[in-house]
Amino acid sequence: MKSYYRKLDWWLIICYLMLVITGWLNIYSSIYTEEHSSILDFSQRYGMQFIWILSALAIAAVIIFVITPKVYSVLSPGIYLIVLALLAAVLFLGKEVNGSNSWFVLGPVRFQPAELSKISTSLLLAYIMSRHNFRLANLRDALLTAAVIFIPMALIILEKETGSALVYMGFVFMLYREGLNGWLLAFGFAFILLFITTLAFSPLTSIIIAFAIAAVLNGAFSRQTIKQSLIAAPVAVLLAYLPAIVSGRRFEFLSGTEVEYIAVIILIPIVATAVIYGIKKRFRHTKFMAVSFACAILFIFSVNFIFDNILQPHQRARIENLLGIEEDLKGSGYNVHQSKIAIGSGGFLGKGFLNGTQTKYDFVPEQSTDFIFCTIGEEHGFVGSVIVIFLYSSLIIRIIVLSERQKNNFVRIYGYCIACCFFMHFFINIGMTMGIVPVIGIPLPFLSYGGSSLWSFTAMLFIFIRLDLERWR
Repeated sequence: MKSYYRKLDWWLIICYLMLVITGWLNIYSSIYTEEHSSILDFSQRYGMQFIWILSALAIAAVIIFVITPKVYSVLSPGIYLIVLALLAAVLFLGKEVNGSNSWFVLGPVRFQPAELSKISTSLLLAYIMSRHNFRLANLRDALLTAAVIFIPMALIILEKETGSALVYMGFVFMLYREGLNGWLLAFGFAFILLFITTLAFSPLTSIIIAFAIAAVLNGAFSRQTIKQSLIAAPVAVLLAYLPAIVSGRRFEFLSGTEVEYIAVIILIPIVATAVIYGIKKRFRHTKFMAVSFACAILFIFSVNFIFDNILQPHQRARIENLLGIEEDLKGSGYNVHQSKIAIGSGGFLGKGFLNGTQTKYDFVPEQSTDFIFCTIGEEHGFVGSVIVIFLYSSLIIRIIVLSERQKNNFVRIYGYCIACCFFMHFFINIGMTMGIVPVIGIPLPFLSYGGSSLWSFTAMLFIFIRLDLERWR
């Protein structure tokens, strides 16, 4: 039995331990004061984090040595339903923290069901998709998979935890590995691009981009790239100059009309002609491209509605600051501005442990939780930041490599699911501290302060480590 447990993937365990210890030390550094200089002062966050670390290690030990791996595949539907019930219950029984009604509070312990839901969703996805008759191309299976992802995601959005809900979008990478059409993934990124350009520039800019993409793809599919490009180029130029044309004297009768509506009117006969031509030539892609372009236009016209009516005011403000629409360095943009100052001031080697000036004078809010990475950047500089990024990259890549070695589809799919979750947290959290993604308030796994997140990430990782161990039986 001892030789069996030696087969545990120690690289993952070492990465985990190094990240946890790094997080603990930087939590200590981020809120250190001479009055509470002991790192084991349990009245402070770093003292409590030590307790969370010990309890997380206990959870890891139970998962490795006590719980049989068969539990996860057999009980995953029940675990998923229990967590769904918790997500629903917290809407009515939970306590509001920082504008989010997503926490159960039991004395000094705060528990967030949204963290557990990533594990339960990953397990159920692995359970469903590992069945021998499952086919992602089958409409019934695809809808079931979508429901498993979007039901907890919707409940989390109702809790006003948009950041945690966004992590669920990462499952698309696992779905791609399991057979999702790559074009659907490409269209997803295209719609994100259209959302950003519509807000940052104008709907007309997005319409031109959508038309250009459609024209290039249509030409590529029909093997007429040059011909289609020569036709589309003057149309795109015409659309670009449309605001100037409409404002001219000869077109005064159009003044007051939004140029994006005029652009659509111009494009209707052009697109219709292309569709008729494609049908006559029996191009299989023609109808798909026409529907995709129509969906893109409808989406472009709905962006402002989504932005103004679905997103919360603080989320709109953060996106506006990120895109440069509005700059509020004393309000919604304050955190990111101070975070970038802290990271930039660290230079190559940093200011040294406990020597971060941005930290000591509390310039960066939430520096022990969501903005823990700026403490690393300030005190340990470029070198320290690269080491942390290397540890995360190694962790995620190692999970993917081990997933590909699995003979059991359940373990492979679960491995990809947790790799996606870690990647989304890693990318979004570090991205928001550097001002390249909006501030949406999600923790950096194993580094940020908090028992709820540390326990859930620990359980998520060690379930995979235990499942991977079964390869050696």
